[in-house]
This record gives sequence, structure tokens and C-alpha cells, in this order.
Amino acid sequence: MVVTVAVDERCAGEQGLWLYPMPEWEKLEQTISKLPSLNKMAIKLKRFVIGNASECEMDGQGRLLLPENLRSYAELDKKIVLVGQLNKFELWNEQAWAEKNSEWRNGDDNEGLEEIGSISF
Repeated sequence: MVVTVAVDERCAGEQGLWLYPMPEWEKLEQTISKLPSLNKMAIKLKRFVIGNASECEMDGQGRLLLPENLRSYAELDKKIVLVGQLNKFELWNEQAWAEKNSEWRNGDDNEGLEEIGSISF
């Protein structure tokens, strides 16, 4: 598994982590490596996502060992929330997750709704 900082400019201030299985991480690395080397946003993305990435191993009890700098960045203490996101996971501070989850449920933010088209569940 590889863990790195979560990136989403629409979610400024939400300091979570992304956790990728190795095959998915390798796909992301290939995609990012193909970005233009003189594009300012591509440079920032490479520095932020790739520069903060770290391989994680499990200990003898099956716990994932996260680097201190990333635990500190995401304010992960004793209680965290692991959220499945198809090809990756998100790691959240439990209190931050509860606050954001409540905000999302009670909010009326429809930004990007048109872009997802006629998806049905």
C-alpha cells in the first residue's frame, strides 16, 4: 500500500490521506509522470502527491504503519475513519469525518452535478 496526502482544491482545508493498493498507485504514478514538466500545476501535483507518498507495511497484528508526518498532516490520532473510494481509500480524523459528513448531508452544494450526467443508482 502507498499513502499520500489527499488533493482536492474544492475541499480546501480538508486534510485527509489517500491510501492506494500498489497496482493502483503504479497507474497513478504513470499518469502523473506523463504530465508536462513545465506546467506549474503539474509540478505542484508531482511535488505534493508524489513527494509525500510513502509505502506502508503492516505490522504483526495487521495494522497499517503510517509515517508520522502524514499522521500529523491529517491530524490522525487514535480514532480514524477508513472510507472506500473504488480504486483507493481515504483516511480521515474521526471528528473531521463526522463534521464533513454532516455538512455534506445537510448542504445544498450542487457544484459539478451537470458533469456526472444521468447516473442512476
